[in-house]
Amino acid sequence: MKTSLVLINPWIYDFAAYDLWSKPLGLLYIGAYLRDCGFDIHLIDCLNVHHPMMPGTTSQRQPKRGLYGTGKFWRNKVPKPLLLKDIPRPYSRYGISPEAFTAELNIAGRPGAFLVTSLMTYWHLGVKEVIRLVRQNYPDVPVILGGIYARLCQDHAVTSSGADYVIADNNALLSLLDNIGLSAPNPIPKATPYPAFDLLSRIDYICILTSRGCPYRCSYCASHFLEPAYSRRDPLEVVEEILFWHRHYGVKDFAFYDDALLVQSDTHAAKLFEEIAKQALGIRFHTPNALHVREISPGIAILMHRSGFNTIRLGFETADFSLHHDLDNKVQTGDFEMAVNNLLNAGFARKDIGAYLLAGLPGQSVDSVVKTIDFVRRVGVMPYLAEYSPIPHTALWDKAVESSRYDLTGEPLFHNNTLIPCWDDSQKKEFPKLKQLVLEARMGVTAC
Repeated sequence: MKTSLVLINPWIYDFAAYDLWSKPLGLLYIGAYLRDCGFDIHLIDCLNVHHPMMPGTTSQRQPKRGLYGTGKFWRNKVPKPLLLKDIPRPYSRYGISPEAFTAELNIAGRPGAFLVTSLMTYWHLGVKEVIRLVRQNYPDVPVILGGIYARLCQDHAVTSSGADYVIADNNALLSLLDNIGLSAPNPIPKATPYPAFDLLSRIDYICILTSRGCPYRCSYCASHFLEPAYSRRDPLEVVEEILFWHRHYGVKDFAFYDDALLVQSDTHAAKLFEEIAKQALGIRFHTPNALHVREISPGIAILMHRSGFNTIRLGFETADFSLHHDLDNKVQTGDFEMAVNNLLNAGFARKDIGAYLLAGLPGQSVDSVVKTIDFVRRVGVMPYLAEYSPIPHTALWDKAVESSRYDLTGEPLFHNNTLIPCWDDSQKKEFPKLKQLVLEARMGVTAC
């Protein structure tokens, strides 16, 4: 009989959460890999909007779903942590009910180990809660915690999560399993399998990763810490994966998770897009992680349009180029306008082109954000505010700690961007004004 492992994608505890092509891609890769190693794999996805036991006996409303597989999660208001009691917004648990989670534990039965993933550092309450319930039902089964929170805040995860083991390197997982008496039944697979999306109860979309890491070193991003080496897959292998999900599961929506999809596009993205365009599959591509504007040449824009790109998000961050020098140095004067023009000339609609604008940065003024919103409005595309979240192991971390009144080093809950933790009270009071300016700018674009 195969040794079973239960993989868990925890709840989100936060002021807001939205399924913008959000899936635990790393956990699904690990699940596929361990399955090929001969383990029996069971997935409990606490964020499953299609869970058959929901809403059950709860009074939760069916989550509204939007275009292309995105939409809301199941949501239940819960008491705010005492540390966040002064934030004037309701706090919620996003995902299935605890009753549905416990039922899933019973269905899975007693495994050899539980493998729990983690994402945002300030979502650690969901991690802690699933581990508590696992302990309550299977007190002597090992719990292994990995993921982004476990790596960025390893000491906090070790002392606070309740896990038996916290791993900061997925390559160490098989060795750890072997050390606790759970050796892989099969030889280690040479090729990386496709992520195990088939473990989900329903596939609304597929998240695609064509590369790992990023050659840029943006001061607000932890990509270089999480993935120190930049590597790319063979673009034709990526095409084969896209065809697999489309032909075998009927998937039409694909979200690229790359941090640097278009870098050196002539040897990577261009080949991928050309091959997809030849297939004429009628599928849609989305870029929630944003594209580097400098890389969008006229040729790339045309290939993107031909291959089925639908949701375009650009990493613009700010129109204050004195800030760009310290933040990322990846956008120069004129790059953004040129990228937008190339996309429009290729056939994209203005309403489908969005630009992420950072707000709440340490040392950033409100006026700088206002000018950036106005700049994007004049260029004629959709602005999207991205409230800054301080991230450990980034170049901006020390400045964030210095500028914040919160204990960022001691408590990851304070990393939550809803707090706008690196702005003072006078700046925070202006934030509704910024949101209104963004709304008005979007309305102006959609009216064109």
